[in-house]
Amino acid sequence: FWLVCSVLVPPCSPAMMRLFWRVALLGALAANFVCAEEATEGGDADEKVVDGFSEADRAKMIEGSEKHEFQAEVNRLMDIIINSLYTDKQVFLRELISNAADALEKARFHSVQDESFLGDTKDLEVKIEHDADAKTISIIDTGIGMSKADLINNLGTVAKSGTTNFLEAMAEGGDANLIGQFGVGFYSAFLVADKVSVTSKCNDDPVQHVWESAADASFTVVDDPRGNTLGRGSRVTLHLKEDAHDYLSEDKLKESAKKYSQFIQFPIYVKVKKEVDVEAEEDDEDDDKEDEEKTDDVETKDEEEKEEEEEKKPKKKTVFEWEQVNTQKAIWLRAKE
Repeated sequence: FWLVCSVLVPPCSPAMMRLFWRVALLGALAANFVCAEEATEGGDADEKVVDGFSEADRAKMIEGSEKHEFQAEVNRLMDIIINSLYTDKQVFLRELISNAADALEKARFHSVQDESFLGDTKDLEVKIEHDADAKTISIIDTGIGMSKADLINNLGTVAKSGTTNFLEAMAEGGDANLIGQFGVGFYSAFLVADKVSVTSKCNDDPVQHVWESAADASFTVVDDPRGNTLGRGSRVTLHLKEDAHDYLSEDKLKESAKKYSQFIQFPIYVKVKKEVDVEAEEDDEDDDKEDEEKTDDVETKDEEEKEEEEEKKPKKKTVFEWEQVNTQKAIWLRAKE
């Protein structure tokens, strides 16, 4: 660049030469800045975010994760669930919604004893969302949450009486759809998912943690590199198997969530996509402009009217909203009529 400039610059006074080189230097710096900005924007656009985790977050989690082996009976239980051909796969949503409601009830109980327990996360609710691109479903609650020890003990290494009872029932020809009765309904998630992630934060642990398993006889636990994103509660994300992609349908997800929420007293929301008409907003902007700008140009009046008619044509905008699926009160909370 500097060699080309020295060749192209015609002979001139020293003052002109200094001016030329200053302009050339500024131009080179501007070009480098633009290239750097484009590279940064391109990198941000290409970075894929799944379940709220960027590729950089994933790299940190892999580096700092602790690996644990499932307790033997839990491993057997998961094998039964994964290989169960006749089980109604919808039970996974029933069990995860039920678990979320239990966590909310525990948080409500603690809040009665301690008014400050809920902190800034005062709404006790369940939210369900899906990501069609990432092929995931997430169930988020603002319940009591789990510490690192809770995640390790409750979801993997400590044998529960319910685990043994479930295995005994299955050995006697029991129905796997009744898994929730044994207190181990969480593992029904593996009916539809080949990988499950649980992000959780509780008041007793200042750190938010992430538990993950691909049903390969082991699981990992790691500090969440993003910090505290939940406030309090848990987020269970299912990375769906190919034969479970029908749950990525908004209608099916709403229908299933509504089916299993009739006994839940806390609000349950499903994230839905809607198209809204933005014509009213544009009209308001046009009215403001008309008040501020007035013209007496008669010759352009017809053209302005045509432009206004075009602007008034309905325009659609895609937005996402949380739609409550259990609008009716739980059966025992309804009026005795």
